[in-house]
Amino acid sequence: MLKGKIPGKETIFTTMSQLAREHQAINLGQGFPDYDPDQTLINLVNEAMNNGYNQYAPAMGYLPLRESIAQKSKSLYHCEIDPQQEVCITPGGTYAIYTALTTVLHPGDEVIVFEPAYDSYVPDILINGAKPVFIPLSYPDFSIDWDRVRNAISGKTKMIMINSPHNPTSSVLNSSDLKELSEIVNRHDLYVLSDEVYEPIIFDGMKHESVLKYPEIFKKSFVVFSFGKVYHCTGWKTGYCIAPKSLMKEFAAIHQFNAFCCFHLVQVALATFMKNEKTFSSLSNFYQKKRDLLSSQLTGAGFKALPSHGSFFQLFDYSSLSDEDDLSFAKNMTIHAGVGAIPVSPFYSQKSNVHALRFCFAKKDETLVAAGERLKNYFRN
Repeated sequence: MLKGKIPGKETIFTTMSQLAREHQAINLGQGFPDYDPDQTLINLVNEAMNNGYNQYAPAMGYLPLRESIAQKSKSLYHCEIDPQQEVCITPGGTYAIYTALTTVLHPGDEVIVFEPAYDSYVPDILINGAKPVFIPLSYPDFSIDWDRVRNAISGKTKMIMINSPHNPTSSVLNSSDLKELSEIVNRHDLYVLSDEVYEPIIFDGMKHESVLKYPEIFKKSFVVFSFGKVYHCTGWKTGYCIAPKSLMKEFAAIHQFNAFCCFHLVQVALATFMKNEKTFSSLSNFYQKKRDLLSSQLTGAGFKALPSHGSFFQLFDYSSLSDEDDLSFAKNMTIHAGVGAIPVSPFYSQKSNVHALRFCFAKKDETLVAAGERLKNYFRN
């Protein structure tokens, strides 16, 4: 057990993906695309390799990439970022989350976590000797009850973690949520960790409310992003963190003795690729079509779609098909129907009564249709 606090068991993603492989099931569980990145980006990576960017990058990241990030932050959120002192390129968003928590947490600190929560949050808090304080999101829209947040704050509260668009529920925070957050964190002098890795993947005309838009929150925030989620290259494990200079200095002190730096040639390629704003702005429409395709397939099999406003996931209620718990239902569906998904209960610290599975629609259209046909054949025959 890591530091005596974290059980050394595999994640639900490993469990369900292995089961899908064993039974040759279509894997709509783990969140990765089954299609390649844009060929232009691939060509830029090859070009960077041939141009000699094969050694260590600067610890904080390739400066032109950090400059492109700063320009994007200014264009989208009217936030002036110093690319030299307030941006760090990281080996994925999860790494950035761990490093941010390690930067500020001490044993005995408390961190407010909304459940269901991405599975790295709690272990990262515990490994730093801190304590997660859980607040459930309100079912079925998975919204935040801010009065519960106020009541949960104690003299030990150090940070609030938010995630929008949200994994696994696909809910999205609005401007009223950010105003509530601002009032609370400033009244109690709290840090914020904002997980925004699905930043541009947002649907139905909604807008992403980044912490970067709110200076009164950002002044004590770490904001985490992912190139892998945005540009269909999750295997490259490249993301970044934006934080005010004083916080980033401490973040970088930890980073330099851990990863030190990230994949150089990928950073060079991304610095050029992200200058084309259409590669970013087109993602909402691209993924909304896939969300709608998956929803039509699964509702035809008897599932009930829960609202999905962002990310590349959607939850589906299966209570009309079975009264099994979600883990048993997910395993049986993988084995017998040939389609894998992720149960929601592992995203909670305590047993959950939510009869729903998380499906990933970041797949080729033919993959989604094939999965739908398998489920319709199994549940309707």
